[in-house]
Amino acid sequence: MDAFLETERLTLRHFTAGDADLLIELDSDPAVMRYLTGGEPTPPEHYRERGLRNILKGYELWGGRFGLFAAYAKDGGAFIGWFHLGPEDEESPLDEAELGYRLRRAEWGKGYATEGSRALVDKGFGELGVQLVWAATMSLNDGSRRVLEKVGMTMTGTLETPPDMLLVEGAELGGVRYELTREQWERH
Repeated sequence: MDAFLETERLTLRHFTAGDADLLIELDSDPAVMRYLTGGEPTPPEHYRERGLRNILKGYELWGGRFGLFAAYAKDGGAFIGWFHLGPEDEESPLDEAELGYRLRRAEWGKGYATEGSRALVDKGFGELGVQLVWAATMSLNDGSRRVLEKVGMTMTGTLETPPDMLLVEGAELGGVRYELTREQWERH
């Protein structure tokens, strides 16, 4: 397993063509998908037919520097979920990166979300030339909001709920956007 990034307890690596089942299993847990789809699993064919292919395409597009990274616990090597750092889309500037993560429920509350997110933020600012890291989450998602704050991000605004998420718990409260600039990161 070639590591993209290592922390004290985690190894992050690129996904491979054989990793669809990891993503399918992760997205099949209603608790994991609570604030994303209202608990509905991602259909398995999504990852088998296009989702994983798009993840791999992202590595090519951004030279392996940005994308979705499989996360494994160093202690035992279990897949715990994924972390993401990268431009929002192909047209977005490379000096602005979105931060995200999705972890298996069994791994919640262990500090992995903060540890992996902090490591990606540090890599983005320290090695990849990023000037701004941002993240969005549901207003009601207190766990993710705490992680973003622990990483040093501050809330910069509110977001309307996308139409495809109107049935998700808390959709009426909308979302929030968090940001961290290079200057703020350098002061910490």
